[in-house]
Amino acid sequence: MKSAPVPAGIIAEFNPFHRGHAALIQAARESGATHVAVVMSGDFVQRGAPALLSKWSRTEMALRCGADAVFELPLPWAMAGAERFALGGVFLLAQLGCRRICFGSECGDVKALQETASLLLSPAFSAQLKQELSRGTGFASAREAAVHSLAGPQAAALLQTPNNTLAIEYLKAAQLLSMELEPFTITRFGADHHDSTPRAGFASATALREWIQKGEGWEPFVPSEAAEIIKREIALGACPADPARMERALLFRLRSMTLAEFASLPDISEGLENRLFAASRKACTLDEWFSLVKTKRYSMARLRRILFSALLGLTASDAQGLPPYLRLLGLRDSGVLFPRQAKETGKIPVLSHSSDLLHLDKRGRIMVELEGKGSDLHALFLPRPVPCGLNLSHGMVRVRS
Repeated sequence: MKSAPVPAGIIAEFNPFHRGHAALIQAARESGATHVAVVMSGDFVQRGAPALLSKWSRTEMALRCGADAVFELPLPWAMAGAERFALGGVFLLAQLGCRRICFGSECGDVKALQETASLLLSPAFSAQLKQELSRGTGFASAREAAVHSLAGPQAAALLQTPNNTLAIEYLKAAQLLSMELEPFTITRFGADHHDSTPRAGFASATALREWIQKGEGWEPFVPSEAAEIIKREIALGACPADPARMERALLFRLRSMTLAEFASLPDISEGLENRLFAASRKACTLDEWFSLVKTKRYSMARLRRILFSALLGLTASDAQGLPPYLRLLGLRDSGVLFPRQAKETGKIPVLSHSSDLLHLDKRGRIMVELEGKGSDLHALFLPRPVPCGLNLSHGMVRVRS
């Protein structure tokens, strides 16, 4: 008798796809997952930057390196802080019928991550966090201090590393949404998140992006199938995206914005719009703009997200609620399980062809238009820009099993 499938999901950026990502997919399968879906950021990523390669190239990498299907995390959630990034991704995995969520973490301890996620949802934590923030501490430090007060130094230490932090947000989102997703984690090994040198044969995505920009030293740390795609895209002038190519366009956008427009951007609070507006009137380079607005309360990632939200026309209201659809970017033959399950049991439309757009409601159509704008602007960060319209004209990526 044929056993029931065990569909698992991964939330990722693959910016770029590297050996650590391949190890996670392999571990997910070895743990019993029969099918692996990925919910992946599109043309802009969570740290506030254009993705190194297009979403289509990164989709192909994932499929050739073991994923069965890749779906897009819409822009307002892809370029958001960890909490909203996780909320959007977890919601979409649940719509796909995934029974398991797979991720890397520095600690490798699901129980400790689950306990911290539950703590972050408790009234006691909310009260303690409010008290810490009242002292003028930045959010990340205030959250860590609140956890330290309530659960001790070991729990607080989990929030000091990026993969643990995202893992906790995934588990927190699953609890918030009442989604039954069994967590599975592997311990991150090799280079740390921001390491500039490889370790134990693994390099960080941060280092890989830098090496690909320089055109040297990256290939041994990327699976051969993914490396071939990167080399192909470099030859076509479709990689690497570089924010420096659009510096004056970004400054123009900042200079042309009103105070009210700054106030409407995501991640704005405590009168930050006034600081942003004033800096935009003075800065002649992006480095100067960041130096004028940076304080200990505002991380560079948050400020970069605000900058690119301004360019793309994203507002705080765009990421309210949950993603309005599932967009299929690419598929192996074995991945048909996921769009089929989503259509049968999911609560949002599945987009796999341009004709599917006709069935979207107003909010869904606005989101697709926003993705199209993002794709058109992403092209201008590339060595060789392409015309507008690729978001809809590019067909779904198919890889034969």
